[in-house]
Amino acid sequence: MSQPPGPQRPTPTNVGPAPDIDVSVQVTHLAAQSTPERRVFTYVIRIENRSDQTWKLLARHWSIVDAHGHEILVDGDGVVGEQPVIAPGGTFVYDSFVTVEATPGRMGGHYTMQDAWGTQVRVPVPTFMLDVPGQRTLN
Repeated sequence: MSQPPGPQRPTPTNVGPAPDIDVSVQVTHLAAQSTPERRVFTYVIRIENRSDQTWKLLARHWSIVDAHGHEILVDGDGVVGEQPVIAPGGTFVYDSFVTVEATPGRMGGHYTMQDAWGTQVRVPVPTFMLDVPGQRTLN
């Protein structure tokens, strides 16, 4: 039985260079919430608008890959239930969490941002490692 297609995500149209938006990530392993089969990490993302335009974060795309090569793709509107509008010189900071079955893993992706004229661009989120401090695998 087929289902009707879901809502269409905006397809970014990058007119001109990508905006000067800096994305940085800090990751922490949550040992107390983790098990050997499920490692939990929290991450804090800081989005800094260094451009002279106001940008709205419309959507996110994540690629999460664990040590076994299992990939999970996540697409959704905004971040943490918001579609923040970031003025020139402004910053938006949020935190969230992710789980992986095996470490080390990695996570990266992009945000779809839109300016006041409706121009949409992709702003990359640098790939970051999901690893347990002090844990090493011997080959």
